[in-house]
Amino acid sequence: MSKYLKKAEELRAITNPHYNCAQAVLIPFAHEMGLTEDAANKVAANFGGGMKMAATCGSIAGGLMVLGLFGLDDPKTIGEYYRRLKESHAGHLNCSDLLRINKEAGGEKKPHCDSMVYECVTLVEELLREQGKLK
Repeated sequence: MSKYLKKAEELRAITNPHYNCAQAVLIPFAHEMGLTEDAANKVAANFGGGMKMAATCGSIAGGLMVLGLFGLDDPKTIGEYYRRLKESHAGHLNCSDLLRINKEAGGEKKPHCDSMVYECVTLVEELLREQGKLK
């Protein structure tokens, strides 16, 4: 297990304070790019719960923040990030759709959101390694 995924799991296990999905994706990578955990926590605070309005999943948004911190904002990389996520979730990237589909399948919210966090951390780490941004 990577140190990034381990940190994300630790954050999601904490109940007080609660780390939202965007925070749990961003914080594990923040220090490496000169961002304190506190600053990363504040930056991602309004992105959980699909930007607090059930729009784009906060885990996905957190992944975009990480890619941006590492200087990856080119259409090819971002397109690949979205493509892989859409492939895993029947084309859906919005929090409301992902939660609805999970609920219809009998899933619970927290395990689903945790899974999205871990998926995004893993995918971001893969993309960073593919682009030579991580060793």
